[in-house]
Amino acid sequence: MAKALRLLRARSYSTRSLTPRNIQALDEYISSPKKLVLEDTFNVERLSDLFITLPTRDGTRSPYTSPRLSAPVGYGWHLAFFHARTPESHLSPDGTDGAVEFGPPEPFIRRMWASGRMSWNPEHPLLVGETATSTSTFGSVEKKNFDTENPMVFVTQKIDITTAGKSEPSITEERSHVYVAESVSPSNTPRAVKNLPPFVDFSFTFTPSLITLFRFSALMFNAHLIHLDKDWAQLKRGYSERLVHGPLTALLLLEVTKFHKPGAQIAHFEYRARNPVIVNRPMTINGTWVDEHTATVWCVNEEGVVGMTSTIKLHA
Repeated sequence: MAKALRLLRARSYSTRSLTPRNIQALDEYISSPKKLVLEDTFNVERLSDLFITLPTRDGTRSPYTSPRLSAPVGYGWHLAFFHARTPESHLSPDGTDGAVEFGPPEPFIRRMWASGRMSWNPEHPLLVGETATSTSTFGSVEKKNFDTENPMVFVTQKIDITTAGKSEPSITEERSHVYVAESVSPSNTPRAVKNLPPFVDFSFTFTPSLITLFRFSALMFNAHLIHLDKDWAQLKRGYSERLVHGPLTALLLLEVTKFHKPGAQIAHFEYRARNPVIVNRPMTINGTWVDEHTATVWCVNEEGVVGMTSTIKLHA
């Protein structure tokens, strides 16, 4: 997930292992149009489950407020909705939806959440209790490092989320994942992140626990073992522990911004995973207002390793 933009080292894999059949399958995958349409309802019960999962809304930092019918759906809440319903026998070995979620063919089966962006249409807000449709199509597919031992395939989905009966989307989004071969393992050296603001206007610290990961996985219907199985994370993926979900980290960057500036009307959000965010380790979300309408928001662990960075722009 968050290793997408870090240096990767191979145990035994190299591009010489790519067979003509692998190359042909990848080229066919890239040239084939893909589309995924999912429908969901922003019901109060499911949103209540999301609220009690988030440290910004669970009642421990401020009084708990239940979601209300016909109120606007908050920024990033849709990440807990519109999941594929794939039979267990069709999932990838690591529990992901694989090809259902636009994954490339073998050997590029190991997925990591890399980056994304979201924009909200103030003229057509999503409302609690309403049904909406998520339509995903290919944005781009890029082959990188194919002349090295660490070939990667970057896949970007374009997503429009539209309220039933409306013609214009309420949210436009892009999600980028990177796929590598099973035999590629992460570097043990954290990636340095430069040019962060020298001061902080607001911050929020909490520790994502195994319960946090379980609850968010359940909300997303996400069986990715990197979030659930310690042995898998350590022995199969080479991490020290289970990882916090990329979309959960992204959602928390939005949540903390709204927690400290409740009246903020967000227009655009762009984020990038930098390093893994590890379960049971304190994470601090920092924010700095670059100007009246722009904030740089990032999360960092107790050792100063940056997990994710973002830019949030408000409506003028």
